[in-house]
Amino acid sequence: MTPKDRAQKAASAMWAGDRASPWLGMSLDQVDEGMAVLSLRVEQHHTNGHGMCHGGIIFALADSAFAFACNSRNQSTVAQHNTITYIAPGKLGDTLIATAREVSLTGRSGIYDVQVATSEGAVIAEFRGCSRTVRGTLFDE
Repeated sequence: MTPKDRAQKAASAMWAGDRASPWLGMSLDQVDEGMAVLSLRVEQHHTNGHGMCHGGIIFALADSAFAFACNSRNQSTVAQHNTITYIAPGKLGDTLIATAREVSLTGRSGIYDVQVATSEGAVIAEFRGCSRTVRGTLFDE
């Protein structure tokens, strides 16, 4: 099995059990070893009292992209620590794209950067996630 095949099979297994990401309106657009791309169109129910995309929705999108990237090797992996910096507001009707990429993987610990941008390329947020591999796999190999 190639690394890309493994990443896609792991993502399919995770997506099948993920209730939150689809419910929030996310789509899984791309996955490969150590990377993932998810997107979300900002709808009325994603907006806060200022009429912009709620920061928790942006965080959730980035966190989901992080999760698919760090689980791409079919090793159960969870978040250990995450931070986000909001750069610009997401607006109603925007399509937000979260692109996660692996920065470092040493033993059971990983570091991943996720950029959230509009489909036009305007950067909305920068997220850094630290992961920890735990016991288990997403599918039997």
